[in-house]
Amino acid sequence: MKIADVRRTAYSMPLVSPSYPPGPYRFIDREYMIITYRTDPAALAKVVPEPLEVTAPIVKYEFIRMPDSTGFGDYTETGQVIPVRFNGVEGGYTHSMYLDDESPIAGGRELWGFPKKFANPKMKVETDTLVGTLHYGSVLCASATMGYKHVAADKEKVLASLLTPTFLLKIIPHVDATPRICELVRYYLEDVTVKECWTGPGALGLFPHALCRVSELPVLEVLSAAHIKADLTLGLGEVVYDYLKDGAA
Repeated sequence: MKIADVRRTAYSMPLVSPSYPPGPYRFIDREYMIITYRTDPAALAKVVPEPLEVTAPIVKYEFIRMPDSTGFGDYTETGQVIPVRFNGVEGGYTHSMYLDDESPIAGGRELWGFPKKFANPKMKVETDTLVGTLHYGSVLCASATMGYKHVAADKEKVLASLLTPTFLLKIIPHVDATPRICELVRYYLEDVTVKECWTGPGALGLFPHALCRVSELPVLEVLSAAHIKADLTLGLGEVVYDYLKDGAA
């Protein structure tokens, strides 16, 4: 293969059989269970990077079922999103993500900088309860439950929340293990159609694990629970801060 061919075809690793196709990435019937809870402000201060600002001692723990996603297939994801502010604009910082599909792990990390790790999250309806679990190996690390479709939520408010920006810390090492890319990335969801949205009673338990550290943002009080189904497109990102250049002096 000629140098020109490498430059022309290089998109993702491995070169001759990339782990995921080029976007855009469209999700049909994407289903969320979001448990919003109050946590320890000191714990948040340890994990949210400047120049992001923590707006409140709150975490959104999310389970997401993606049965039909362009290029990534059918998978389940879970993780923690922290409400933040950047340059006066409210958004969310994705702190942790665990999922069961290699393609979106590779694509999410390489393109945007999603903090994805392989694990075994599940989300399903058990009689009258929406249930989410996260196992890392054989160990239970998170358990969320919510009353199934108890009260209809305001679609306009839910849509507005989905359209706020999300921030990621993208880290790509050099071959000598020093950082080659260390950037704060912002992205938006696009072409969002909220099909259903519900609230109801919710509960969340987070349990210690050496490599799946969701419990280090402890649950002090559950504030709300939401169940959402939507179609949407995952927009590509933009760099809003370069840790290796901005303010380097």
